[in-house]
Amino acid sequence: MSFLLTMGNAAAQGVLWSIMTLGVYLTFRLLNFADMTVDGSFATGGAVAAVAVNGGMNPLLALLLSLLAGIACGAVTGFLNTKLKIPALLAGILTMIALYSINIRILGGPNVSLVNVRTVFSAVPGSPMGSTFLVGALTAALMVALMYWFFGTEVGSSIRATGDNEYMVRAFGVNTNTMVMIGLMISNGLVALSGGLIAENQGYGDANMGIGTIVIGLASLIIGEVLFGNRFNFVYKLCSVIVGSILYRMIIGFVLFLGLESSDLKLLTAIVVAVALSVPVIVKKFPGKAAAVNTVEKSEDAGADASK
Repeated sequence: MSFLLTMGNAAAQGVLWSIMTLGVYLTFRLLNFADMTVDGSFATGGAVAAVAVNGGMNPLLALLLSLLAGIACGAVTGFLNTKLKIPALLAGILTMIALYSINIRILGGPNVSLVNVRTVFSAVPGSPMGSTFLVGALTAALMVALMYWFFGTEVGSSIRATGDNEYMVRAFGVNTNTMVMIGLMISNGLVALSGGLIAENQGYGDANMGIGTIVIGLASLIIGEVLFGNRFNFVYKLCSVIVGSILYRMIIGFVLFLGLESSDLKLLTAIVVAVALSVPVIVKKFPGKAAAVNTVEKSEDAGADASK
């Protein structure tokens, strides 16, 4: 029973974190932009939601503020990259570093407690695990639906095309700088929304809650891609990202259940990412060897037939 509860809580947490993973998927896969802003914008979303809810604001409106704060974070990174021509990786790092100080300013200190404060989860009847899973699932489903619709529009298709081949899109008269800016704003908006949900769920907002978020997002993304592949339609890919996030959290929960120290989670995450990244390489090698063996066998059979 203890194991089932651990896995259930991990799955519920995974749904909340999957919204952040959707944002990482947008930049790293669709836009082909290595955005390091995530560690900062996730904490910004949590800080804004925590302060707003603690001040008596409606929890849903607090989440909306988190979303808008994340959009602003993405706009800063986009401005540094597209207007000031700072490389993508460095632009994200600069914004991430600046956001650490900004988050402390927002919180008025290192953290803000939400004990006995009404949140979006406390408004849902049922067990904490059930309410977490329900709110997370509804939010994730809404984000997938909105992303599917948006990236089917002309602007959304232009963003995807910019990630595939920026020079070709530019030849068709599309302003790729604008597409990059919009993509970064949407991505960090999703990341900050996830941060707001996590802050309300765990009962506090912390300036350090975003450390390692980009690695978690990449681990969840890679797990989903390795298990489900890159096939079928866009909705399938988005859903695989969500399932990957859930599975990642369940792996973490399982290892903690076995007695691993929480301080070792970063090491575990690195190992999970390394293993997930190596799986496609290993899978490709074995079919190649099998094909080589088949070729040799066929040539031997042909030689035997010819000698006869």
